[in-house]
Formats: sequence, structure tokens, C-alpha cells
Amino acid sequence: MKINEIIREKRKLENLTQEQLAEKLGISAPAVNKWEKGSCYPDITLLPRLARILKCDLNTLLSFKDDLTDKEVGDFANELAIIIGEEGFSVGFNKAIDKIQEYQTSDKLTLTVATILQGSLVMYDVKEKERYENYIEELYIKVSNSEDINLKNSAISLLISKYLGAKDYIKAQEYIDKLQDITYDKKQLQGNLYLNSKEYEKAAKLFEGKLLSTANDIMINLTSLIQIALNENRDSDALDYAKVLEDTTKLYDLWDYNYYSAYSMIYIKLKDKDNSLKYIDKMLNSMKDGFSLEEYKLYKNVYTKKSEVGFNDKMLSLMISNLKSDDSLEFLRDTKEFNETLDKYI
Repeated sequence: MKINEIIREKRKLENLTQEQLAEKLGISAPAVNKWEKGSCYPDITLLPRLARILKCDLNTLLSFKDDLTDKEVGDFANELAIIIGEEGFSVGFNKAIDKIQEYQTSDKLTLTVATILQGSLVMYDVKEKERYENYIEELYIKVSNSEDINLKNSAISLLISKYLGAKDYIKAQEYIDKLQDITYDKKQLQGNLYLNSKEYEKAAKLFEGKLLSTANDIMINLTSLIQIALNENRDSDALDYAKVLEDTTKLYDLWDYNYYSAYSMIYIKLKDKDNSLKYIDKMLNSMKDGFSLEEYKLYKNVYTKKSEVGFNDKMLSLMISNLKSDDSLEFLRDTKEFNETLDKYI
């Protein structure tokens, strides 16, 4: 991010107009306007005062610590997940905040860190969850003002999910209204360029990624239709949707956990003991085994590594704990078969 973009972003974060910033610096408002347009730059003597007003250091203001590369963000994400798992959430949280402060202009880093912290709050028994959740919400809100439309929309989508979960429908609608429609498909255009310039490996990787994203969207929509059908007591329709979900999963080489969990949800609602146990078992076994796109031809250029055993174990343990406390499973909880099924994965 260039200095003009940093000045504009920091000024807005401090809720200052160009006129107010100019007044604090003892200069004219048109001068600030020119800085933000990039047509000229602040005098060197103004930089320390400007940094103090905008609550950033000179390195940030002068872009010495610019946005991290995707690889650097990914490497830090992996490091952060390990720290949280081995040293505890609070240690990882402090490490994450230090990194965000160091690279304040990297919206991708901020969003990535926020999602890892949010996921870790679910996975681990963390004290003062509400305090951490409020801070994570602030990180999402910060990125929701990003100039990168993809990061902006991702952050807004996460905020919408958070507010829906909290049944704060007013805020959810507020952020739905902020989502920006993307009227062109940049990845499709980029893929066409790779294809025409005979960069086939790059083209394949990009189109595989688009295929995977589309398939995941289909599965999310089908899962939503299943939930709607169950809420409306259209159990037969729910089973039909689940069969389509199963076929989609197999057709697009996706994780079988997706349709196992759908079937288990349906049969639990129907209080069908045998089928509930069958799909709970399949669901837990699928989570235990993990999943890797590397195994499938459709995604050989864009595969992700199978989750580490330790990670799978934590998620499995969390799921078993949730199953034991789920009120909808009361009809199974005291049965020998249910407890034997869970005991296989403990």
C-alpha cells in the first residue's frame, strides 16, 4: 500500500475529515487532498506529527513494512495454529496481535488471523471468550472497510454469519446491504489469458480452484435446503436433497463427511435409531481419516494437504463432546450402541 493510501485509510479510521487533519497539522485542506490523491507528498518535517495523529509509526506511514506476500501470510497462519495448539490460546492471541500491529496495512493478514482465532475459540476451552470474540469482531469490521473487494466481502460475510448466530438480525441485514456485487469474474478472465498464452499448468490450477469453489457452493445450498425442509417437516424432500448432496460429493470428488452429516441430521430428526447410529459412525470415521484433494484427479494441481492427525483428533474430540450433550440425541444417549459408537473414536 502506498503512502497516499495509508494516509487516507488511517485518517478514516480516526474519523477525521481532510479539513480536520489539515487543521491539526497547521496546513491547508487541499494539501491533504493532494497527498491522498498521490500527486504530492507530505514535507518530511510533518511526518512525525502526521504519524502521531494517525496513530501509526513512521515505518508504516512510509510503507517500509508493506503488505505481506500470500506465502508470508500462509506461513504465519501455520505458525499461529501451532502456537495456539502447543502453548495455548492467549499466547497465540498476543503473537497474532503483535503481527497485525507490525503490518497494519495488510488486510489479508488481519482477516486470516481473525479466522484462525475464531476457529480456535471453537476448538479449545478458552477463558474470557466474550472478550476475545469482541476483539475478533473488530478485526472483521476493520477488513470490511478494505479497498480489496474480495477481502471486504469475505469479512462482511463472516460478520453476517456471526450476527445470524447471535440472532442479531438488524446487524446481519446491515452488513448484507454492505456486500458489493462483483459483476465480472476476474479468475475466469485470468484463466482465459493463461489458456491462450499456453500457460496450461497455471490455467489448470485456476480452473480447478473455480470448480472446487462452485462445488462447495452447491453443497452449501443443498445443506441449506435440507435444513429448510426439516424445519417445515418435509422429511421426504430432505432425504431427496441429501441424495443429491451425496451424488454431488461423489461427482466432484469432495469429502464424504458432507453427506454423512446431512443424513445423520435427517435421521436424528426422525429419531430413526439404526440410521442415526449408522451415519454418526460414518461421520466420525470420516473426520478421523481426514481429507486431501491430492487423492483426486479433478484437483491434482490445487490440492491441499491432509490435516495433521493432531488437528483431526481435536476436532473429533470436540464433535464427540457435542454429540454427548446434544439434546436432540436424547433418544440415543443411554443406549449401549450409541456409547459403543462414540467409544471407538475416543
